[in-house]
Amino acid sequence: MNLAALIVTGDPGTADALLRLAAAADAHAEVAHDVGEARHAWSWPALVLVGADAAGDVAASGLPRRAGVVLVASAATADAYRMAVQAGAQDVAVLPDHEDWLIGAFATAAEPDANRAAVVCVVGARGGAGASVLAATLAVTAAGTGLRTLLADADPLGGGIDLLLGLEEHEGVRWPDLAERRGRLGTAALRDTLPGDGDLSVLSWRRGEPVPLTGEATASLLEAAVRGFDLVVADVPRYPGDLGRAALRAADTAYLLVPAEVRATVAADGLAAALRRETADLRLVVQGPSPGGLTADGVARALDLPSAGAFERDRRLPAAIDEGELAAVTRRGPLTDFCRDLLDDLALQPSAYREEAA
Repeated sequence: MNLAALIVTGDPGTADALLRLAAAADAHAEVAHDVGEARHAWSWPALVLVGADAAGDVAASGLPRRAGVVLVASAATADAYRMAVQAGAQDVAVLPDHEDWLIGAFATAAEPDANRAAVVCVVGARGGAGASVLAATLAVTAAGTGLRTLLADADPLGGGIDLLLGLEEHEGVRWPDLAERRGRLGTAALRDTLPGDGDLSVLSWRRGEPVPLTGEATASLLEAAVRGFDLVVADVPRYPGDLGRAALRAADTAYLLVPAEVRATVAADGLAAALRRETADLRLVVQGPSPGGLTADGVARALDLPSAGAFERDRRLPAAIDEGELAAVTRRGPLTDFCRDLLDDLALQPSAYREEAA
């Protein structure tokens, strides 16, 4: 049986409780009693549960950041969340309060990798760089190939990514409706309640002051998204907040979009350093044309980032964005061609199976 979960703790009570929950989920889990034992298997399982007793050692160990790490504590205190951040955990689970959630997490980790969505994030190096447009076009292009795609707006102050696609009047769930969500969220319920068009679903914000999201609500949504879609595309702001950081830590790949400008490149240098702390695979995307002749290769050398490619700005986009017709305009053009190349690199295939449990 493949290893679904690694439990890192020296506390016998925590280990026994988590092994019991893994057994209830029919998931294969093993215990590493210290960081030394955990190191060799750190990157293998879909889920890593770090006991509060081991969080400090994990934080100091130099283990690479990865998705799927949960801190297990006895109470949801400020210290617990501080330890989670330091250890690179995306979630905090409290025993025994969150046993049902943990059983669901074990069950999800035991599912074959083929049944899990790819998660990508898009971040702009400066305001107006076009990150939202790239994220939306990538999602629309993916849905057009038959990939069941979720476009998630991780910027509560961005005005709503549904506006780009003319979906702002479509009924359906937005982030504020999920703000207090607790427990496992069914994938079928999620897809059925989100605004969308065909194979594209969109999770955006409502107009007005943003509603704070609980960590549990964010974790529940992301966990349901990777079970229920082929691709999740998150539009993440430069100052990501808790929601953006959760998306970055869950991401298989994050794209940093940099206009071919000197100032944008300098700004991207500091941003890239911050993003590297939050996500495992950061790649550069350059948008031209350059007003001063700066090339995509020059930007890549300056930032020392692996390149995912470059594209030229489409002059049709500003008017299309204002009119909510981005999807129609980007059926063809340089940005769509570039997004097809990104999808080819991701090598995604529409899945024949998705969990439909409520």
